[in-house]
Amino acid sequence: MKLDKLIDGAPALEITGVTADSRRVKKGFLFVALQGVAEDGRDYIAKAIKAGAAAILTDEREGEWKIPSVKVANPRAMLAQIAAHVWPRQPSTIAAVTGTNGKSSTVDFLRQIWSQLDHKAASMGTLGAVGPSGKVNLGHTTPDPVAVHETLDRLVGEGVEHVALEASSHGLMQYRLEGVKMTAGAFTNLTQDHLDYHKDFDEYRNAKLRLFTDLLPEGAPAVINADSPERDVFEAAAKKAGLRCVTYGWKGDDIWFDEITPRATGQDLRIQWAEGGTDHEKLVHLPLIGEFQALNAMGAAALAMALGDPAERVLDALTKLRGVQGRLELVGETAEKAPVFVDYAHTPDGLDTLLRAARPHVRGRIVLVFGCGGDRDRTKREPMGAVAAKFADEIIVTDDNPRTEDPSEIRTSVLRGATGADEISDRAAAIVEGVRRLKKGDALLIAGKGHETGQIVGDEEIPFSDSEVARAAVASAGGSVA
Repeated sequence: MKLDKLIDGAPALEITGVTADSRRVKKGFLFVALQGVAEDGRDYIAKAIKAGAAAILTDEREGEWKIPSVKVANPRAMLAQIAAHVWPRQPSTIAAVTGTNGKSSTVDFLRQIWSQLDHKAASMGTLGAVGPSGKVNLGHTTPDPVAVHETLDRLVGEGVEHVALEASSHGLMQYRLEGVKMTAGAFTNLTQDHLDYHKDFDEYRNAKLRLFTDLLPEGAPAVINADSPERDVFEAAAKKAGLRCVTYGWKGDDIWFDEITPRATGQDLRIQWAEGGTDHEKLVHLPLIGEFQALNAMGAAALAMALGDPAERVLDALTKLRGVQGRLELVGETAEKAPVFVDYAHTPDGLDTLLRAARPHVRGRIVLVFGCGGDRDRTKREPMGAVAAKFADEIIVTDDNPRTEDPSEIRTSVLRGATGADEISDRAAAIVEGVRRLKKGDALLIAGKGHETGQIVGDEEIPFSDSEVARAAVASAGGSVA
């Protein structure tokens, strides 16, 4: 392919590939040097040239190199457009989900619903790309444009026609989803997160809003959680963009809960929805605990229904949903039938939602093991401790991913909010102690890392899985693992 066919005004060079990762450059590639928060892609231009790069795409700052370069005002958006040209095939139905919490579960539930309705479906996000050929790690919640378009193209080759994907604030703000032909979008909620990256909450909100204001085509369904305090903001933006608003939740106008009854291993949902000018009702047993799980399942159902799938069949599919890895995941039960769950909750709101969701299912005490990550938003640590102290009966504060910060200082910040909590720095030891404390009727919640399989200490990632450690602790105590 010729570079001038990809970028107006560029030299007529033959390009064999494109990447923003200098480690993936091959002979004849276009290397896209992006300026990031922590690193500047221009620092890797020499490495890219040595690897055989034929040309450079970068921003409008001064600079010259020994191979041709093209400078544009927004190289991130240009990279996405180029990726869409190089890998042009996309599934006919693409639904994107944004929000602070619930994205991973919602897209995975939507994939499961579609699969049960005989659509060949896949999902993309924090848990990787999950499709007919299995699971592929993509590296980010919303991967870079090259990975996005390459993956979409590959999925079409596998016969996939329906894709659900996560749209993170980073991904939206960095134009990673430009060129994706979306057919629907959804908003779950908005709470404090990523303020280490976004300068303030307004910027964080505006990044999420881009899904509705910039990326969805006119007339597309905009599925919105009616129970979120941000409902009015997102609904107004969607209507201004000419989208078709669909709201769900307890306060939903299109699909809503009439009643939720907790059960030992799930919950009964009395769901109502508006269709054909009348209201309809169905009782559904969801085999997952936690009200937020029910809300995520309803969000997925609302997306499927908004895209034309029959309501009765969609709601029947909820009865067969399987939990998402690291999202209120049951990993085992002690000999006295006390369950142990692993969850990704890593914000004050996420922890609050987790603890509130578990409480109706627990007759005894909730034992909580959690920590906070280093080199991330420091302002959420004490509030997370306060949430833990308010809703958990016993708390063990431990290390999460300390990264380059002093782990003891992170724990000290958390403990300011979690008055009376115990402190065990070693995460594995903390989990083992949490399991040891369980009695009949209790439950252990291990929060913060969810599906992750490593712990970042300094600049090193050490293999570590909350689920594996918890399963080993349960098994050694005579319990059963899930």
